[in-house]
Amino acid sequence: MALSRADARSLDAQDPLAPFRSRFIEQPDDVIAYLDGNSLGRPLKAIDQTWNTLATQVWSQRLIRGWTDDADGGNWLELPEIVGDELAAAALGAAAGQTVIADSTTVNFYKAMRAAVNLRPGRKKIIVDRENFPTNRYIAESVASDLGLELVWLRPDLATGVSADDVAAVLDDDVAVVTLSHIAYRSGFLADMSAITALAHRHGALVVWDLCHSVGSFPITLDADDVDFAVGCTYKFVGAGPGAPAFSYVNRRHHADLNQPIWGWLGRADSFEMEQGYRPAAGIRSMISGTPQIPGILAVREGARVIGEAGIDTIRAKAVRLGEMVISLVDEWLGPQGYRLGSPRDSDQRGAHVSILRHDARQLNDALIGAGVIGDFRAPDAIRLGLSPLANSYEEVWSALEVIRDLDRAEYPGQDRPAEYFDRAE
Repeated sequence: MALSRADARSLDAQDPLAPFRSRFIEQPDDVIAYLDGNSLGRPLKAIDQTWNTLATQVWSQRLIRGWTDDADGGNWLELPEIVGDELAAAALGAAAGQTVIADSTTVNFYKAMRAAVNLRPGRKKIIVDRENFPTNRYIAESVASDLGLELVWLRPDLATGVSADDVAAVLDDDVAVVTLSHIAYRSGFLADMSAITALAHRHGALVVWDLCHSVGSFPITLDADDVDFAVGCTYKFVGAGPGAPAFSYVNRRHHADLNQPIWGWLGRADSFEMEQGYRPAAGIRSMISGTPQIPGILAVREGARVIGEAGIDTIRAKAVRLGEMVISLVDEWLGPQGYRLGSPRDSDQRGAHVSILRHDARQLNDALIGAGVIGDFRAPDAIRLGLSPLANSYEEVWSALEVIRDLDRAEYPGQDRPAEYFDRAE
């Protein structure tokens, strides 16, 4: 028997993360359920307060002195590293001095890929999968084209993702870099970071991990897994807002030889000397290129604080329970309506979103948004239901599945669906 609304309310009553929902600005009255936090998280009230303080008490009073003064929340030039360390401690399993907040995920991914290839001169191959996020594939193609390298394409099953065995089958001593997403953007499949990184290292290759869908939703252990490079956005589960700056992690053992391709003035040693020629700053600061995005970095700080306070293990535990609830309702309610599960059923292999598949998913997603359930569509046939443990209640997620069920029933009220319903082309 499917879980009832009363069951969902009971889970909310026992939820240790329930108090955190009040930390977020209320969502609009026409939204029944917001299940797109895996694309853009809801705003924290603290971010509104932080930005107001920045404008009215720091920027307006310290003016350009804010870049270097420690008073009143200034010293903006140091924030990329300071907040990078805060995010690393709360969500990345990384010691201080290895993470910086800067630029977009795309720019950081490009820097990481080129830096990794530079650390493996003479090697000619990059391993990437066909189901990786498009930007990652495009940048891998760009790097390979620029440097005359060969791309080795993995072709994982959409629902299961890239396994350690898949990587092992194509690894050899000519591979410079393996790049994968920790959690697959379409299916939510959770790759085995530890095993895949170890495999690559046995062949002398480096690994660049995309953590966009895992940071803030899953306990990441970059140092323990001896990861080389990692990048990720902060506007999903970290909730730092649209276009918020991304993060870049580089394992300390690579710092002495680190050579990233976008040489900007703030990544140079003694930036304000304005000297001729580029000499990289020591350590992770050399991954910075241009002027820090201060409002966005301060929003990342607020997201990291909440994650640290809630505890990433507690967040993960709720993500698992929410996912299990969704899958049970998909089985009970939506399977008879032609939906299929597009994510791993095993919680140990699944991140914090669940994809449901049907041929007319694009049209259904539009209809759901009109009905107050905001998820998102991914081609060709997936509706992703993002489960944000800090912002979503169990009842909210339960209500979303009820709307999906009832919206579909409304298309053919009081009658069986015609046979062609499940076969028609989009």
